[in-house]
Amino acid sequence: MKIKFVILLLFVIARLYAQDEARTRDEARLATIQYGTETEIAALIQTLKTEGADYLDNEIITLVENSRNQRILSGAFSFFGEREKSGLESRAIRIIEERENERNETILAAIDYLGKVKAANALPVFQKLIEGGERRFVNAAIRSLGRISGSGGDGSSAADSAQYLIDFYENNSPDDEGRREVVAALGAAGSATAVEFLTGIASNSNERAPLRIAALDSLAKIGDPGGLKAVLDCVSADDPNLRSAAVTALGPFSGSAVDEAILDAFRDSYYRTRSAAAQASRQRKLTAAVPYLKFRAERDEVPAVREDAIRALGAIANDESVKVLESLFIERKNSDRVRIAAGEMLMQAQSEQFLDKFVMELDEAKQKNQTALYNGLLKVIGGTKGANMEAITRRLMQNSGVIERSYALDMAANNNLTGLAEEIKVVAKDRNESLAAKARRTLEKMGVQQQQ
Repeated sequence: MKIKFVILLLFVIARLYAQDEARTRDEARLATIQYGTETEIAALIQTLKTEGADYLDNEIITLVENSRNQRILSGAFSFFGEREKSGLESRAIRIIEERENERNETILAAIDYLGKVKAANALPVFQKLIEGGERRFVNAAIRSLGRISGSGGDGSSAADSAQYLIDFYENNSPDDEGRREVVAALGAAGSATAVEFLTGIASNSNERAPLRIAALDSLAKIGDPGGLKAVLDCVSADDPNLRSAAVTALGPFSGSAVDEAILDAFRDSYYRTRSAAAQASRQRKLTAAVPYLKFRAERDEVPAVREDAIRALGAIANDESVKVLESLFIERKNSDRVRIAAGEMLMQAQSEQFLDKFVMELDEAKQKNQTALYNGLLKVIGGTKGANMEAITRRLMQNSGVIERSYALDMAANNNLTGLAEEIKVVAKDRNESLAAKARRTLEKMGVQQQQ
């Protein structure tokens, strides 16, 4: 009885210590936001990025509202922009409007942030900036204007922005980089208003290849049937880069002519065109491509083509393609890269059916010290969602390795394995603070109450 009491007491003390440590850490971070130097704050923002933590967002918003420090502002815009998190729009707009008092890096970070969060109220600001002719900011403003215009609504905003960009292109003689930015922004805006303009560029054999490639990419993003003929015409171009871009652009379109062009592209001697054919097959889930994909996955001399073919087979995921993936995965003579890609596709397509076989190969890789293969398969299973995941997750959770336990936490969160709550609570007290913090976040995500 005394032994049990002592164990319980030690458990409570350890838990309280971990909670005090976490509270002390959070208080220190808050103090850094409030009183730290630019270097300390920038380092903290990077740490929050790595952890995926958002609990200091309001404090960062308050800090940015009154800061003029370029490093702090750029770091905050990047942190919020990557998550498409709103809250800094008014400060970003103010920076652009009062740019004579700001550094170039800060202004560019503000422009990029507004585009990433698709701040519609920034459109007039960007138009004014573009018309002002300050070349250091024009291309960034065009890029963000395109992002915002394609963010939804009734389409009128996208059409208006598309016409605005076309007029700018035709009447202001932008340089080569500026022309590419306009063409790319038209694709991001996604309005059919731009199709005729873009097809004119894509079909113009006198135009430079990079601009034609950008036009093909934008036509694919818009996906309007009016752009198909220009894309098909470029499939047979002499320039191999233009051919591969055209095949890639076929993905959103439909029809027998499109299917035939994709299948024919598998025979192209330029490896990027074969990769593009695989990617287009993947996007369209083109079952007719399975025999071609099987051939490329097994025999292509370029590893990137083999991997693209494997991912296309996984997207199609019919009986024939799954059999190909299984044979690629279990053949131990295949490269690690092929086996990892095939295993990932099997886990996405039919994780319940192939889980036991996957775990068997995982154990085999560890036993034979095939580190790259083992770590790659661990990463795959860490992102797997499906039934019957609790047993392997528990086993990895009890492993002494940090990598294994980290992936086990991903598995628990992805599959909401609340039955492992006690095991996760043990990891939450680990000496490795990064791992412990991840365990605490996993418990929060799963809605498991942690003792105070």
